[in-house]
Amino acid sequence: MGSTPYEQPEEVRCRRCDEDAFVAARACGEYAGALRASILALKHSPHVCGQLVELLSETQMRSPLNLATRIIPVPLHPEREKVRGFNQAAIIGRALSQVCALPFDEVSLVRTLHTNRHRAGLDAKDRRATVAGAFRVSYPDLIADERVLLVDDVFTTGATVSSCAKTLLAAGAADVFVLTIARPLRF
Repeated sequence: MGSTPYEQPEEVRCRRCDEDAFVAARACGEYAGALRASILALKHSPHVCGQLVELLSETQMRSPLNLATRIIPVPLHPEREKVRGFNQAAIIGRALSQVCALPFDEVSLVRTLHTNRHRAGLDAKDRRATVAGAFRVSYPDLIADERVLLVDDVFTTGATVSSCAKTLLAAGAADVFVLTIARPLRF
């Protein structure tokens, strides 16, 4: 028998990330409306509201992200973090860690290269070039054989998270999954 219109296939892939180093990338929703407003607010105030944490948790519980064994935020360069006062990806990761009981690790992956603050207007190829080699693993023993859930606020082209994933895999991580609050429908 055929599937009903209400059944969803076990795996839906858009194919835009097939060349990336991570296994899968998921977002809670589109970068618009309330999610966009939440992300913009998070860049100025280190707080993730309960509803957003619930959305992140629900998304993390879906396959294959539910296989993750450790949460790592996309790191900011120390200079940028000093100016902002916090890393919004770390705020997201810490809040998610508390509800899903996965270890939170903000020390193993570090950003060593300071990239342009605003990369708007760059195409995917140029964005990838700006983050190539921008990350390093400080504590490979902590990520060896781990299935890392890499978290950030927005997934645009995937350049940053793919560079992070390559670095983590080269240092011994078994898999890397990506979870963000939002993703633009088009880039």
